[in-house]
Amino acid sequence: MSLQEVAQDAVQVNAEVQRVWDACLAAIHNRVTSLSFKTWFQPIVPLKLVHEELTVQVPSQFFYDWVEQHYNSLIRETITSVLGDNARLYYSIAADESPAEFDPLPQSAVVSNQRRDAQSASAPSSFLPRSAFRQTDQLPAQSNLNPRYTFDNFIKGDSNQLARAAALAVANNPGGTSFNPVVVYGGTGLGKTHLMHALGNHAIAMGKTRRVVYVSSEKFTIEFVEAIQADRVNEFSHFYRSVDLLIVDDIQFFSGKEKTQDNFFHTFNTLYQLGKQIVLSSDLPPKELKGLDERLISRFQSGLTADIQPPDLETRIAILRKKSEDNSFELPPDVIDFIAANVTSNIRELEGCLISLIARASLDSRDVNIELAREVLRMIVNDVKSPVNIDQIQRLVCEFYDIPEDLLRAKTRKQEVVSARQIAMYLAKELTNSSLKTIGLHFGGRDHSTVIHACQSIQDRLGNDSSFKQNIEQLRRRIEMSGR
Repeated sequence: MSLQEVAQDAVQVNAEVQRVWDACLAAIHNRVTSLSFKTWFQPIVPLKLVHEELTVQVPSQFFYDWVEQHYNSLIRETITSVLGDNARLYYSIAADESPAEFDPLPQSAVVSNQRRDAQSASAPSSFLPRSAFRQTDQLPAQSNLNPRYTFDNFIKGDSNQLARAAALAVANNPGGTSFNPVVVYGGTGLGKTHLMHALGNHAIAMGKTRRVVYVSSEKFTIEFVEAIQADRVNEFSHFYRSVDLLIVDDIQFFSGKEKTQDNFFHTFNTLYQLGKQIVLSSDLPPKELKGLDERLISRFQSGLTADIQPPDLETRIAILRKKSEDNSFELPPDVIDFIAANVTSNIRELEGCLISLIARASLDSRDVNIELAREVLRMIVNDVKSPVNIDQIQRLVCEFYDIPEDLLRAKTRKQEVVSARQIAMYLAKELTNSSLKTIGLHFGGRDHSTVIHACQSIQDRLGNDSSFKQNIEQLRRRIEMSGR
């Protein structure tokens, strides 16, 4: 067969796959709402068709789980009606580096990934078999890394810039930098675990190291206790002291566990002396950790300590955009701004709000708007406020002083315009989470130093002019009320 004939056959096969899937979509479209169809079926891509076996690709694990839970029967009936009683459907998850396939037919339209996890969890996995401890020249059976956590989907912002830069530097040269150990600390749900998995995944993908192990402090402790009970402490210690990159999450939970701390201290020393890389995380900086041996704290402080702070507004907006794209769900910009303005504590809560919003919109067949977002957030956030944006502030300040709004962005130096511009800049800084750079851009592209000067000028006037202070307070209340 010639290359031309092979190419023609490939085109025909692709056309047949598309034809079959189009027939399925046509049948499904008549049985779901337009919003549900657009959200959960249009993003699915047909990949191949072999006899009566159709393989399609979905954008993410969350997408797959949702389709499995809510459209199982519909998909089974549709595929069977198009391809016949022996039809089988396979799913490939696009987000995975090695796409996992799921066989949902004929028993139940989708086989859950959770079921597979349960099956694998039934086998003992607390530490490797005795033979694996001896064969230290081989790769460990598993690194415990989650392949979905990468640097590409870790949103960088001012709140995590140092930690991310340090993690990337270490991932590119494990044990070869002065950052050893690296200790990343911060509150719950800020991305520490994501960053640590990303570090390990990157090091493996770039071929920078062979043996990488990620372990939580709790799992390390459980494995150590089991090793004591099984009289295998030497094998346990030998395994952890033979890795090239050791990543330990939540070291604060070593607190009060003296024997575990002692074992980890010697593991730390062995790896450090061999030039191996150690990466740790905790909820507090090492010096503030209670119940840990001083010699351990001293070791933790000998390298680089980097914190992750709650994300600022711009980072929260970027996270929501990225997550909605990953789930093939389009969020209006004003809804993204609204959620980002109200959910400020951590990234996990931010993602939870997004998932709840997607679920509510799909189940209730409702448009995604501010009102729906407000309903969802009331179940999660105590005090839900409408976002105040810079455009609102500019409009209300101009109304208050009877000045055309475009003059705030113009280069005019008229005193009444300069005064109104400075007031608007001051209130933008006070009432929004926007950076100085962002505020300046809204006022004709002025730089951050102009915003600083404006805020200082208004602050000085507030301290010297009671009438001016009353005007500003009145403006502030008007702006805040406009958002409710």
